[in-house]
Amino acid sequence: MTAEQRAMALLKAAQARTARSELLAKVRAGTVTVAEVFAMAPDDDLVKRTRVSLVLRAVPGYGPARVAAVMATCGVEVKRRAGDLGEAQRERLLAALARW
Repeated sequence: MTAEQRAMALLKAAQARTARSELLAKVRAGTVTVAEVFAMAPDDDLVKRTRVSLVLRAVPGYGPARVAAVMATCGVEVKRRAGDLGEAQRERLLAALARW
């Protein structure tokens, strides 16, 4: 990569991190629900590439252990991204969030 291409890639990555951080802050604040995030995944590239575990950890009261337990009981891999979830996996995760 040339220096210019590298600089553009770094800028794009920084913008993506900032946007992802803003999305997760909205989930923490309760202005956006996990269901809404999952609904945005097919259309939004940023949401599509966000790990499900990060979205779940942004929910108040959900730490690493609880998120791992929820994902394990729902049969979702820890490294799964929101855009890669199937409809059944989304439904199981949302149902599990309602129970816990």
